[in-house]
Amino acid sequence: MGNPAELASQPLRDDLRLLETAPDSSGEPAWVIQDIVQNRFYRIGWLEFECLLRWEQTPKAICQALHAETPLRPDVEQILEFRQFLEHHQLVRPGREALARLAARSQGNAWLNWNWWLHHYLFFRIPLLRPQRHLQRLAEKLDWLFQPLTGMLVVLLGLTGVLLVLQQWDTFTTAVVESFSVSGLASFAVALVLAKTLHELGHALVATRLGLRVGHMGIAFVVLWPMLYTDTGESWKLRSSRQRLAIASAGILTELALAGLATLGWALSDPGPLRNGLLYLATTSWVLSLALNASPFMRFDGYFILSDLLDFPNLHERSSALARVTLRRVLLGMNEDWPESFSPGKRRALVAFAMVTWVYRLVLFLGIAVAVYLLFFKLLGIVLFAVEVAWFILMPVWRELKYWWKHRESIDSGHRRAWWVIGALVLLLLAVPWRTQVQALGVARAEHQLRVFAPYPARLQALHPAGQVAAGATLVTLDEPDIASRLLSSEAGAKGYQARLGGLIADPSGAEQAIATRQRLDVQFEEVRAARSEMARLTLQAPFAGQWLDLDPTWQPGQWVHSREPIGILVDPAHWQVDAYVEQDEVQRLVQDGAVLFYPEGEPTPLNGKVLAIGSTRVSQLHHAMLASRFGGPLNVAKSGKELVPSPALFHVLIQLDGAPPSLRETRGRLQIDGQRRSLLGEGLIHVAAVLLRESGF
Repeated sequence: MGNPAELASQPLRDDLRLLETAPDSSGEPAWVIQDIVQNRFYRIGWLEFECLLRWEQTPKAICQALHAETPLRPDVEQILEFRQFLEHHQLVRPGREALARLAARSQGNAWLNWNWWLHHYLFFRIPLLRPQRHLQRLAEKLDWLFQPLTGMLVVLLGLTGVLLVLQQWDTFTTAVVESFSVSGLASFAVALVLAKTLHELGHALVATRLGLRVGHMGIAFVVLWPMLYTDTGESWKLRSSRQRLAIASAGILTELALAGLATLGWALSDPGPLRNGLLYLATTSWVLSLALNASPFMRFDGYFILSDLLDFPNLHERSSALARVTLRRVLLGMNEDWPESFSPGKRRALVAFAMVTWVYRLVLFLGIAVAVYLLFFKLLGIVLFAVEVAWFILMPVWRELKYWWKHRESIDSGHRRAWWVIGALVLLLLAVPWRTQVQALGVARAEHQLRVFAPYPARLQALHPAGQVAAGATLVTLDEPDIASRLLSSEAGAKGYQARLGGLIADPSGAEQAIATRQRLDVQFEEVRAARSEMARLTLQAPFAGQWLDLDPTWQPGQWVHSREPIGILVDPAHWQVDAYVEQDEVQRLVQDGAVLFYPEGEPTPLNGKVLAIGSTRVSQLHHAMLASRFGGPLNVAKSGKELVPSPALFHVLIQLDGAPPSLRETRGRLQIDGQRRSLLGEGLIHVAAVLLRESGF
């Protein structure tokens, strides 16, 4: 093979069109190559245009001609890169080898190739309509819709709807929450289809009014998720960036107008099916327009709007190229040329935009990966999850690392030594078993505490004030009139039977009646003892010395108290324990008598303690509601009737504290428990192995 710079390039395809477009932001003239077969457009600059004028020559001859005939000073590598670009996008006539590859590809079954399935799983389009003729008629009939007066009226009505909804915001939010049902989700789906149809129709109508041809409309599948699309590729024919901006923003403006009018309709309509439908339409349009389509970090409408506002085509690709060079310069000290010349301020802004885009896409693609894993059966879910992570996250990183390795000789020696040191430190940090503490959540409580309840509904007579009480002190005195009445009645009956029994003993003929009377007297005595026993239960005493707390200040003597309503709590402030809950992977690291630091919620100073007991089985029920997520706590719980079942599995660990919390009440907090040493690398491997083991069962 000869030198590529001295080999003639393949001629361009005869069906291509070269159109002049608006100059770029620097004022340099620009052109567009139109591929009418695939309806694609490729923007080129002055250098590429001059190359096309001399395309029949070799790259070396083209470079020499440009030096001699124009102010441009390219090198041969730039000409070769442009030729590679044209060949990659099939803009040149295929040579003999290219024809052989195409023939072999057409004869084979492309769908048997895993790469074909991978590409079509990630993205494919199904054209449904070629609507140009219908769009022209519709654009003529809807000419009034594009007048300034109509736009002002729609904005005014939409703002009025928003103001009216804000006045009844509670009703609106309640209606939104109640709409999350099976029928509600189906209605949201219908509203979504309607909103997206009008969205795409907005793009198509504006493009038609500007004299462009809408090639087709259809459904695109992005990771098997259906999305409507409109082919407005001819927008690159327009020389005005404002006209391209009008096409790009037409969809979002249509949805915002629909959302505003639907919001107004909801605020003015009566409860019923019509109002529910307007609710679905309004919420769907607002969310999709503002949260999804307006984002410039994916290739949705927001991206094209931003590109047209800045008159900066290929914003993602060009900013990413700048960011990659920035990383190479900063991290590796590589003296690479910038892919484009910008002012320092503009370059920093583009690099920052690329960094934010990378983070946004990382979060989004991880979310999509988790979603596809959960939506499909386990085996397919694992495969699709791996494809998502590998294709969208690992492959871009791998390509950059390959570039670094390929150009490792150009890495600055100082940066290379610094990275070796950093790598060694990171490896040391990961591999050395320095991590000892186990994190946990728990509730501190008194070791001896007693919640005081009335034994049965009774009337309050006296209540000991809150504070320190001695063992045996009377905490609560209650009264139950029915029991007192029964006691008096039983005592009076007993006296009557005693008097009668005394008379029968003096009567020789009353022996048999005396026996019966004595039996009745015994019954009365038993009733008296039972009544007095019940009366004694109404005097509640402290079984141990402690603090008498949590009294209701509104209670007064004579007030009735229910048996299920706590009157107060008696706490022994000298001895406190913590019910701690530790994750399954961490509990094996704990040891008996291990040191503990307990941080009460809202307190910066910890309390010292030690491990008393470690549970051997997972907790089946969470006994402290203040820890449950259902009641605003930090631990997730699953629904199982009225029980609070922790999810994932947790183990109970009993902690003995050396002191009491400042509040002397049950206190939620965090714990740091000393355990066996373990490296972060070892923990990570154990966690990965546990996940693989858990997910390996089909």
